[in-house]
Amino acid sequence: MFLAVQPDALCGLLAESDRLRSYAAVVLGAGTPGEVAAATGLAGRDVVKALFRLEEGGLIVTVNGRVVAASGAFKDAIREHSPGSIPEEPLDPDQERAAVLRAFMREGRLVQMPAARGKRRIVLEHIVTDFEPGVRYPERAVNAMLRIWYDDYATIRRYLVDEDLLSRENNVYWRSGGYVDTA
Repeated sequence: MFLAVQPDALCGLLAESDRLRSYAAVVLGAGTPGEVAAATGLAGRDVVKALFRLEEGGLIVTVNGRVVAASGAFKDAIREHSPGSIPEEPLDPDQERAAVLRAFMREGRLVQMPAARGKRRIVLEHIVTDFEPGVRYPERAVNAMLRIWYDDYATIRRYLVDEDLLSRENNVYWRSGGYVDTA
């Protein structure tokens, strides 16, 4: 195994047309400079230069007199040089509430409605923060806002009303409960 090359260096190796075409030919099975030249239509000297640079850069290797694509070159480069994972920002300042939200939310969407009322209340209090206090929303707007959170928006809407987080009159809704950030 060779030392992984920077991902941008790998891209740079393939940014030049002759090297890209030569690499593609090798990936597709061409194993000698002559086979690469036949597959790409490039002149022999251009193929030799391209193969030299690709081998120097770690994208191809010579095995038993044949050139082959270095399996895993891209994967190794990404693993070796990827930035560390960015710590996820907590969904709530309270650690216990944040743990409940992490359990039921993925990428900003509710994946499952909690069965336990206490956990469901935490999730609903998080969702209701999308609604501005004092603003009246027609049912169509409420449905559109809740659909972003969960496909079964009607269930969330009903729970929000049942938990006194939203109030409703004549198909118009307004926020009537939950935490309000004053900062």
